[in-house]
Amino acid sequence: MNSTDPHYSPLRDVAQNPEATARYLADVQRVLLDIGKNLETLALEVRVHCRNTNVKGDRFYDAWLRAQPVERAFRDVLKNVEAVTKGLEKGAYKRRVHDETVANTVRKRKERELEKQRKKSPQSLQAAPNQPQQGAQGQNAGYGGPTSIYDMGRESA
Repeated sequence: MNSTDPHYSPLRDVAQNPEATARYLADVQRVLLDIGKNLETLALEVRVHCRNTNVKGDRFYDAWLRAQPVERAFRDVLKNVEAVTKGLEKGAYKRRVHDETVANTVRKRKERELEKQRKKSPQSLQAAPNQPQQGAQGQNAGYGGPTSIYDMGRESA
C-alpha cells in the first residue's frame, strides 16, 4: 500500500508490528505525561487562586468551600490522564502477547495433534494381555507413591 491509496492509513503499518506499536504508544505516553505535569502545575495554581479569592462578608471557610468543586474537577482530570497512560502501557503489552500467542498457536496445535495420535495408537496395542496391566500401573503410580516427604528418597522415578 502507498499514500496514494484512498484507504491508506499510516497507523495500519504501526498496528501490524508490535515493536512499532510499542514505540508509538510510548511516544503518546510521553506526551501525556508532559501534559499531566502541566495539568498538575495548573491545578496547584488554580487551587491557590480559588482559595485566596474572598468576597466581602465571607466566613473563613467559604472560599475553601467554593474552591472544592474546581479542585475536584482537576483531580479527576489528573486521575484520568494517569489511567490513560497506564492503559497505553497495558495495550502495548497485550499487543506483544497477542503476537506471541499467534506464533505459538501452530506449535501448540501440532503438539495436541501428536498427543491425540499417541492416545489413539496405544489402544490398538492393548490387544496383548500384559499391556492393560502396565497401563493401569502407570496411571496409578502417583497414588502409590511416597506418603510423606521423608519417604521420597525410597522410591525411584
